[in-house]
Amino acid sequence: MGTAVAALATVALLLPACGTGGTGARDEGPAHADTVSGAAAVPSVRPARTPDRVDAVRLVKGDPLVSAQVKRELTPCVADEYPVDVSYGELTGGRAEDVVVNVLTCGDAVGVGSYVYRLEGGAYRNVFRAEEPPVYAEIDRGDLVVTKQVYEKGDPVSSPSGENVITYRWAAGRFTERFRTHNDYSSAVGGGDVTPAPGG
Repeated sequence: MGTAVAALATVALLLPACGTGGTGARDEGPAHADTVSGAAAVPSVRPARTPDRVDAVRLVKGDPLVSAQVKRELTPCVADEYPVDVSYGELTGGRAEDVVVNVLTCGDAVGVGSYVYRLEGGAYRNVFRAEEPPVYAEIDRGDLVVTKQVYEKGDPVSSPSGENVITYRWAAGRFTERFRTHNDYSSAVGGGDVTPAPGG
């Protein structure tokens, strides 16, 4: 009798776990920053509202801080399709999400300029720019990560020798460099060795 009761109790404990879809706690997973803005786990981050989609081309072309060379590169590749990548996310702690714009070349998609725009007083202000190609900026868990590919003499555009990856964080009204990593690509397998850059 005691064995039967114990067996029933074990079955009763296991049954609720079967209702999760077969993956248990993995159904829930971690809360992502893009779906839970200003979650209690990060009390220092204020909730940010997602901005209306910006006209990135107009934003860059009307920005006096963008070089004339980048503006010349910003032409349609096909019909009215411009070579720009646009990302939205929390970088500066503003009332709205910040906008990261990467301007690329049409032929080989080489980044010629990366910019961060912050909404202030109803208008977007340029708070970061990098215009040393090839360059590309991304948002990574609240940090700005800028990748600059490195070419040795004779490297084709499609095969750089390595890259510098620089992490910036917003502090005291501006972005400051926090980390720097240099990756050397292997010409044999397409991989790379990761070595700290000087001063990184």
